[in-house]
Amino acid sequence: MRRAAVLGRPVAHSLSPVLHRAAYAALGLTDWTYDALDIGPEDLPVLLAGLGEEWRGFSVTMPCKQAAVDVADVVEPLPRLLHAANTLVRTDAGWRAENTDVGGIGMALQLAGVQDVGTATLIGAGGTAAAAAVALSSLGAEHVDVVVRNPSRAGDVTRVLDVLGVPFTVTPLPEAALEAPLVVSTVPIGAQQDLLHLPWRGEHTVLDVLYAPWPTPLAERVTAVGGTVASGLDVLFWQATAQVELMTGLPAPIAAMRSALDAALDAR
Repeated sequence: MRRAAVLGRPVAHSLSPVLHRAAYAALGLTDWTYDALDIGPEDLPVLLAGLGEEWRGFSVTMPCKQAAVDVADVVEPLPRLLHAANTLVRTDAGWRAENTDVGGIGMALQLAGVQDVGTATLIGAGGTAAAAAVALSSLGAEHVDVVVRNPSRAGDVTRVLDVLGVPFTVTPLPEAALEAPLVVSTVPIGAQQDLLHLPWRGEHTVLDVLYAPWPTPLAERVTAVGGTVASGLDVLFWQATAQVELMTGLPAPIAAMRSALDAALDAR
């Protein structure tokens, strides 16, 4: 038997089991299982130390992404830069930390019609915002305005942008002008009310990295003024396809995974 799981707290809402189990079924991996384990970052070292060889990989969600980097035996350059990993893969050298969030965000932006980024606004300053900064850089961002409630907490994102050579400004949330046509929001659902009074316009394309519940208050606000909204569902999907390939060593069955995801959403 081979085992994998998503780690985080909370994880009951996660659609990762739907995606990974569908992949295993389509690939004929009948001896693979995928579970959801509700743990916090303080539990991660003990968990990994006690696992048998049947455990092959983990999807890592909040609040465990930084801890995943700290406990990994091998850390790839991208999670090292971000100090955040959303994937742990068993290797001969131990647990290897990877980050597929960047690729997921990049794909979501491209599917929303974003091919090249001139200027962009990035709302938030956590691990997902840092991943979004890398994705924006990979699409050619020439300037990023980092919008945060507390500018003193923008250090992780601005450090990443500085390393990548992307010019940036830091703007307190109440002063955000949203002058760039592209906006990426990494703000949790509980804090989105603070975004609704910003000057949203019909020419905005907004990626809201959330996907449940949908539509979010932000998505409804942007849609109401005629803007374009992309959801975090595409981020979830594409980062999961990369995880499947890292854990199993096989190409992800994209059609089967998308069909399972759509069915799960229809059932909600």
